[in-house]
Amino acid sequence: MNIPVNIFTWGMAFLPIIVLLILMIKFRWGATEAAPVGLIITIITGAVFFKADLTVIASESAKGIWNALIILIIVWTAILLYQVGDEAKAFLVIRDGMRKLLPNELLLVLAMGWVFEGFLQGITGFGVPVAVGAPLLIGIGVQPVWAVIIPLLGQAWGNTFGTLGAAWDSLVMSVSLAAGSREYMMTAFWTAVFIWFWNIAVGVVVCWFYGRGKAVRKGLAAVIILSLIQGGGQLLLTQVNTTIACFVPACLSLLVILLLGRTRMYKNEWSLEDSPIMDREFAKQEGGQLPKGMTLVQAFVPYFLLSAIALAVLVVKPVHGFLAQFQFGLAFPETSTGYGFVNAASGCFSPLAPFTHASMFLLVSSVAGLLYYRKKGFIKEGGTKRVFVKSVSMTMPSGIAIIGLVMMSKIMAGTGQTVVLANGIANVLGKVYIALVPFVGLLGTFMTGSNMSSNILFGGFQMTTANLLQVDPTAVLGAQSAGGSIGGAVSPSNIILGTTTAEILGSEGEVLKRILMVTVPVTIVIGLFLFVLLGI
Repeated sequence: MNIPVNIFTWGMAFLPIIVLLILMIKFRWGATEAAPVGLIITIITGAVFFKADLTVIASESAKGIWNALIILIIVWTAILLYQVGDEAKAFLVIRDGMRKLLPNELLLVLAMGWVFEGFLQGITGFGVPVAVGAPLLIGIGVQPVWAVIIPLLGQAWGNTFGTLGAAWDSLVMSVSLAAGSREYMMTAFWTAVFIWFWNIAVGVVVCWFYGRGKAVRKGLAAVIILSLIQGGGQLLLTQVNTTIACFVPACLSLLVILLLGRTRMYKNEWSLEDSPIMDREFAKQEGGQLPKGMTLVQAFVPYFLLSAIALAVLVVKPVHGFLAQFQFGLAFPETSTGYGFVNAASGCFSPLAPFTHASMFLLVSSVAGLLYYRKKGFIKEGGTKRVFVKSVSMTMPSGIAIIGLVMMSKIMAGTGQTVVLANGIANVLGKVYIALVPFVGLLGTFMTGSNMSSNILFGGFQMTTANLLQVDPTAVLGAQSAGGSIGGAVSPSNIILGTTTAEILGSEGEVLKRILMVTVPVTIVIGLFLFVLLGI
C-alpha cells in the first residue's frame, strides 16, 4: 500500500464518520437521513483523495448492498417474530408473568434487558437481541428510548464468543492462531478478562439508569452474582471450549436470575416510583386486554423454538455440516486504487448459508409461532395478514439507513480509508497507541456493524503493530476483540433494529448519544489497563 499516511489523509478518512456522528448526535438526525450524507462524503473522499476509480467504488458499493440485504433479511424476520407476539398479545402475558416471577422491578429490568439479551446473543446474534428485547422492555413499562439503549448494552458482552464463537473464530483466522496454542489460549484469556469488565459495568449502569445510587445498592448483589456467571463463566470456558464460552453462562444466568427472584433480598415487590426510565402508564395504555387462557410458557413458545432450532443447527455438527454446504454469494474481480491498495478477487463474496443463518431461525420460529397461536385461538381472523403487512412496513424505513451505512463502511475499507485511520493513529502515537487499541476494535464494529468484521479488518493490523512495538500481541488482540464487542452497542445497524421494533425510528441520535456516555469511558479504562499491563 502506497497511500500517504499523514494528518491530511487521516482527516479525510475520518471525515465521513465525524459528519455522521455530528448529524446524529448534535443535530439529532435519524440514521435514515444521516446515512446518505455519510455515504456521499465517503464516495467523494475515496475518489478524490484516495484515488479510487469508478470500478473500485462500484465494486465496493455492490458488496455493501449485498451485505446490507443480508442484514435486512434479519431485520425483517426479527420484526416478523415481534409482530407474531404482538398480534397474539403474548408480550402482555410475558410482562405480567415475569412480574409475578420477579416482583422486584429492578431485577425484572435486568432480566429482560441484560440477561435475556445475553442468552439470545449466545445463540443468534446479528442484532436479534436488540430487535426482540426492545418491545419486551416496553411491555414491562420501560420508556421506548431506554428500551433500545438497555438491550444494546446488555447484548454486547456476548459479541465475541456469542453466536457460538463466530467473531472469535474470525479473529483467530485473521491472525493465524493455532487452536490450543499458548498464543490462542492467552488471547482468549485476555479477551474474556476485558469483556468481563464490560459485563459488570453494564449491570451496574442498568441499575444506575433505573434509579441512580439507590438502585445500584439494591441491585449490586444480583449484578455481582450474574456477572460472575456470565463474565467469569465465559472466562473459564474460553480455556476449555470457545464455541460454547458465551452460550453456557448465558443459559445459566437465565436460571439464576429466576432463583434470585425467590431469595429474601428480591422476592418482595419493590420499585422506584420516580425511576427516570419507566413509564408504567404508557405500558398500561399500550397493553389492552390479556389473551384469555394464554400461559407464560405459551407466550414464550416462539423464543423456545428459536433457541431449540438454533442449538440443533449450530451445535449438532452433522446437522450444521449438512445445512452449511448450501450457500451462495456474489463474485467480484480484483480491484486496485491509484495508490495500489488492492481488494482481492472473490469468487463467492460474503456467502449466505440460508439454512444456518439467523434469519432462517427467526423465520421458522415466527411461522411456527404464528401457526401455534392461530391453532390456540390467540390470533383471530385477519391476524396473519396484519402480521406480514406490519412486518414489511416496519422494515422498509430502516432499509435506507442500513444500505447507506453498510455501503459507506465497505467503500471506506475498499478505498484504504479504514486502514489509514488505524495506521495514522499508530504512526503518530507510537507506543501510546496501545491505550487506543480497544477504540480501534470499537471503530471497526461501529463502521461494519459486526465484531466479526472488525476482527477481520483490524486483527492483522493489531498483531503487526504489537510486534513492531515489541509488546505482547495476545493482550493487544484481546483488547481489539473486546473493543469490537463493546462496539456492538454503538453499531448504527443494531441501533436501527431497536428503534424499528420499538417504533421510534428517527431517534437513533439520542440513543447513540446516551450509549457513548457508557461505552467511551469503559473503553478508555480498558485501554489504560492494557497500557499499564504491558509496562509502557
